[in-house]
Amino acid sequence: MNKVSKELKTGVLLVNLGTPDSPSVPDVRKYLREFLWDERVLDIPAVPRWLLVNAIIAPFRSPKSAKVYRELWTENGSPLKIYGLANERDLQTKLGDQYIVKLAMRYQNPSIQSKLDEFQTSGIKDLIVIPLFPHYASASTGSVYQKVMEIVSKWLVIPEIKIVNNFYDYPKFIAGFAANARKHMENFDYEHFLFSYHGIPERQITKGDCHNVCKFGTCCDNITEKNQHCYRAQCFETTRLLVKELGLKEGTYTTSFQSRLGKTPWIKPYSDDVIKEFGKKGIKSVLAFSPAFVSDCLETTIEVGDEYKELFEEYGGEKWDLVESLNDSENWVNLLEELVLENSHQK
Repeated sequence: MNKVSKELKTGVLLVNLGTPDSPSVPDVRKYLREFLWDERVLDIPAVPRWLLVNAIIAPFRSPKSAKVYRELWTENGSPLKIYGLANERDLQTKLGDQYIVKLAMRYQNPSIQSKLDEFQTSGIKDLIVIPLFPHYASASTGSVYQKVMEIVSKWLVIPEIKIVNNFYDYPKFIAGFAANARKHMENFDYEHFLFSYHGIPERQITKGDCHNVCKFGTCCDNITEKNQHCYRAQCFETTRLLVKELGLKEGTYTTSFQSRLGKTPWIKPYSDDVIKEFGKKGIKSVLAFSPAFVSDCLETTIEVGDEYKELFEEYGGEKWDLVESLNDSENWVNLLEELVLENSHQK
């Protein structure tokens, strides 16, 4: 490698979903409009999508969502952004000056456009994009792919680009969640363990099923060549890996899916239905995981940590605890470093 090559830097773009700029109703409405206008998130034709987002969801859901965001917000802002900036800083320190690490959000700020503009003017030799989603889904990782390529495709000079597709089965990812779980398990003997993942519409799984193998059932019992890109199958595999790592007994754990929207079928089983069944079965203590998120956010802290706890207690449960996400832990930053190095030409 010559001297010039050594001086050229590799860009590393970390991309999370996004957060409103503030918990105010106007900022939350703006965020929801951008998020739901994405054709990969709300995969219906443009005209009904525009009407649904702008005439129904954004106007009526924004006040309620803003109230929830205010519960989540800290004096330093959104936890999702706080942890993301910490990841940017810590990963930059680990990688050194041959790399330029930047955080972006798929929706709102800091935007992917602004950070790619900075990379373009800084003269990077190649770019590694890491969507901060452990499992591949069209509405998350796929949307990041599309947005990055829409922007970069307009550049006259396009550097080599590598995009991390998923990391749900990486040992450091499993070890990170297991380590957080053990902190709870050392102090209490839980009856049951719930692995709750973010849901997506069934139609998105079906549309991406090129081999026609998805039956939304036992087809997710293992990862194969034909279902390797299936979001649901990847989630069930994450559960199996965590169960093995933690030594959980068969029959003491459940995989489910949360955050469904609308009346069309989403992937099952639904987390809230599962929790109600816990009450009917007399289960009194649960340790909940939310391994679809690397940073604690509204869907973990509020939905799983608070709302599901209230539901569990309503149906007779007594103890409900949430395993923290990877956030700014050493395990997580080490995994980010691993993902960069295995995709980098730097020596």
